[in-house]
Amino acid sequence: MLTRTRVAFGRLAVAVIMVVALVPAVLAQGSGFYMLPDEEGSWMPPDTHVGRLPAHPMQVEIAGVGRFTVDPTEVEQHRPDVFQPGHLSVYDLIAHLGETGEIELVSRYDEEMGTRVIESINGESGWWYEARYAGGWFERNTTRMDLYPVKDGLEVRLIRERGRRLEGLYGTFSEQVERLEENEGEVIVPQVQIEGPHGRITFSDVRVTSHNVRPDLWQPGTITALDILLSLGEQGHLKRVGLQWYDSIGSAADPVDNYFVELIEGQGFIASAEGGCGFVYEVGDQPFRGFTGNHVHIPTDANVIVSVEYALWFWICL
Repeated sequence: MLTRTRVAFGRLAVAVIMVVALVPAVLAQGSGFYMLPDEEGSWMPPDTHVGRLPAHPMQVEIAGVGRFTVDPTEVEQHRPDVFQPGHLSVYDLIAHLGETGEIELVSRYDEEMGTRVIESINGESGWWYEARYAGGWFERNTTRMDLYPVKDGLEVRLIRERGRRLEGLYGTFSEQVERLEENEGEVIVPQVQIEGPHGRITFSDVRVTSHNVRPDLWQPGTITALDILLSLGEQGHLKRVGLQWYDSIGSAADPVDNYFVELIEGQGFIASAEGGCGFVYEVGDQPFRGFTGNHVHIPTDANVIVSVEYALWFWICL
């Protein structure tokens, strides 16, 4: 996995920097470095950072249909239960094209999968999507379309996905909702693994709660991948977690507006981002491990989870 990661990251240097965004400690403090828990024992960063709202036109390409420019300031939000006002999802951009008559869109909210599903565009079915943020590249993903956050510089392309893969993807969505119901609404991750340069630690059946680290982006109670680590800390399984906030990284990766995990310590394990080494992660269900879909460049604080099968933080050196 590490070899494939290095190859993929090598495609674009700025995307590498986004994953292991490392700066000297003195500068890190000034730009928003937080060691958790704080002196009062809280697993919440003491300062509230605010991500910028999408405000500039962005591109949506639909294979075989055309390329469209969407002004996010004119787009209606379809998941106010999850997003704060002004923030949007990839689905919102596509729905806007249907609402303005630029495409013939048929979609619905599927309760069993916990997401909106595109049934057809211009009479054709089988659609899925790829997206990339500023400074990134298009990548396969398993993120629900109505939970993928939009920010300036985002590009989206819709493709006709193979039937078997789309069925498998929808199947994992249904299984996640079933697990959530079986656990009476509690998010319980069966396996969490953290790998560093000198060892690994593994946890089973981790109960995850919301820490509302991003009240600017998510509605209260929304659970993200970052909440997995913070829950492990609150439960006494991790001793420390270090978070770094970045507004931007270089000239191409702007905006970023996310926290990055730069230190994890607990159970005799410790690893801290340094030089060209740091943590990357993935969450999801087993059939889509790694670059088959779960390993995407959505930072942990912006990746909403429903009830995933596993979470993995692992170490790379570039």
